[in-house]
Amino acid sequence: MSDILFHYEKVNPTSWAYLSSLLMLALFFKFTRIWSIRNLDLFLLISMAPGLLLVQYGFENPEATRILKLGFLWLLAVGVLLTTRMLIDPALVRRPLLEPNLNTAGLCFLGGALLFFLMANVVTGKPSAADISPGQTARQLREGNDQPDAAIEDESTTFVTHGPGYWLLYLMPRITTQEVIKGAAAERVETPREEVEQQRNVLDATARVMAILSQVSIITAMLMIGAWHFDSFTAGLAAASMYLLLPYTALFTGDVQHLLPASLLVGAVAFYRRPVAAGILIGLASGTIYYPVFLLPLWCSFYWRRGLKRFVTGVLVAIMALVIVAAAIDGSFEAFKLHFMQMFGLRLPTSTVAQGIWQFWDNWYRLPILGLFIALAFSFVAWPDPKNLGHLISGTAALMIGTQFWHAHGGGVFIAWYLPLLLLTIHRPSLEDRTALARVAESWWQVRRRRADASPASA
Repeated sequence: MSDILFHYEKVNPTSWAYLSSLLMLALFFKFTRIWSIRNLDLFLLISMAPGLLLVQYGFENPEATRILKLGFLWLLAVGVLLTTRMLIDPALVRRPLLEPNLNTAGLCFLGGALLFFLMANVVTGKPSAADISPGQTARQLREGNDQPDAAIEDESTTFVTHGPGYWLLYLMPRITTQEVIKGAAAERVETPREEVEQQRNVLDATARVMAILSQVSIITAMLMIGAWHFDSFTAGLAAASMYLLLPYTALFTGDVQHLLPASLLVGAVAFYRRPVAAGILIGLASGTIYYPVFLLPLWCSFYWRRGLKRFVTGVLVAIMALVIVAAAIDGSFEAFKLHFMQMFGLRLPTSTVAQGIWQFWDNWYRLPILGLFIALAFSFVAWPDPKNLGHLISGTAALMIGTQFWHAHGGGVFIAWYLPLLLLTIHRPSLEDRTALARVAESWWQVRRRRADASPASA
């Protein structure tokens, strides 16, 4: 980045936390309505920064375990407040239009500049080992692995150390990029050292590409939701600008495990009027990190009066596609079985190598929290009734916040899973008329049957 901008240096995370907090207050704080929900939401968002900085310091200094524990406790405490805010959101019927303190043109310029700097940091930064390792696995699969037993043993420990999820969903986009770059540069390899360096560069590039595409998808979907469903492009732009301003986004700009599931969930909300497309995106998100599977009761109840079959079809198509791809790539039944179990979380919650806050607590305490979370997920079947788009967004955000309490692999840090939805809830207008019955079109079969029923009467 210093090659583009003279003497440019990345802003320290702590300094950016101060600067971004001041910018958010200047742009979105309602000085004419001090005691408003919007102002309370701003302070809740800003309160996440201290916990993130403590956790980041703990990650960079392994001996600072007390600071790491304090950071996770801080994030979980803020998570309780945010969950409560999302659960009471349906009761906030009066939602006056609160415009940002900067006009639309200014927000566009600010958001574009922030996106440019964040993406430049991804391009010029160095991906972590966690971002590179999936691409390395893909390269080994494509080139062939002559040690299947060792591969199976490694995959058996993946569930324990990384939790449920579908690792191939991270690999598929990177495989294409690897092949293109490798094919273009294969003729220039002269020594084994150069080959290793080339493979490292390919892995770096694929990690950056996935991070950039996911980040751009999140911003695009938020703008689409504002323009299409909120009838206010400014509302979507304000939510996207706030997302780019938050210190969390600057800290985890290049982490695909954070960004890819978030882009799928926000995309599902953007295409909620197309139940098949929304179902496919929810299915892919569920396959990526497993946890969005608990969104199915909420989303199915939303489409109960219209679109349920199409939504369920989309989810099943996405899940089946992921299973088929895993079966086609896995070299043996044992490897496929392990991947299948990891995808659907078929293991006791206590049989994991805990990280995050659960490395300091007994893993058995996760069970009652998991029970409460499942009860909350299924409670959305009954309330609120009927559901509109506002209930869908806030409920999805509440459930994804809830996963942080029992997620044993860094729970509390994966804020991107709910942050865009949280910001859309904060900026949304009243969406009482955005129900599935009113906004989702009839299926071709329903139209055909209705015309068939009406034809004898007209004759």
